[in-house]
Amino acid sequence: MKYLIFGLGNIGEKYQNTRHNIGFSVLDRLAEKHNLDFNIDRHAAISEMKYKGRILKLIKPTTLMNLSGKAVTYWMIKEKVHPNNILVIVDDIALPLGELRMRTKGGDGGHNGLADINQRLGTTNFPRLRFGIGDCYVKGYQSSFVLGEWTSEEKDIILPKIDRAIEMIYSFVSIGIELTMTNFHKNEKNTANKTKKQEDLE
Repeated sequence: MKYLIFGLGNIGEKYQNTRHNIGFSVLDRLAEKHNLDFNIDRHAAISEMKYKGRILKLIKPTTLMNLSGKAVTYWMIKEKVHPNNILVIVDDIALPLGELRMRTKGGDGGHNGLADINQRLGTTNFPRLRFGIGDCYVKGYQSSFVLGEWTSEEKDIILPKIDRAIEMIYSFVSIGIELTMTNFHKNEKNTANKTKKQEDLE
């Protein structure tokens, strides 16, 4: 069983610690856990690992965000992988900071990277992991917000969530997307409720 795990982002040092690059950050952390390096290949930086008998190709497109579909389609064709066996990790301003949501399909929600993938694949039916970055920006400054760097307070929230995202990747390739959504979304909801109760008490 082979899986392609795409983390979306923009190449270049100036984008390294930005909200829009959370897909890169998740794959960088996953590679770090397994002592892996990325190598530049066609349209992407690539690494490969095995997990419970599955082959995982970790792919960071080097096409810039708005042309992410170019890398996704190329590697799907090259590796002969069905859309069900890919996972696209993407930032999402529609979700609260640090909230994780896996989906079997969906629109682009205004995300240019997802829009390009949808257009080039000709379908929205492929798994994606949406990583909430919040929407704390002044109207008209969305671009500056998503391309801005994490604050120290935000980092305290997202770092453990990056590890949580990795657990979801492991689950996705092991037991499938449906059970992963059931197991992790329920836990995410319970955690959110506990946090809200703590805030109310304070």
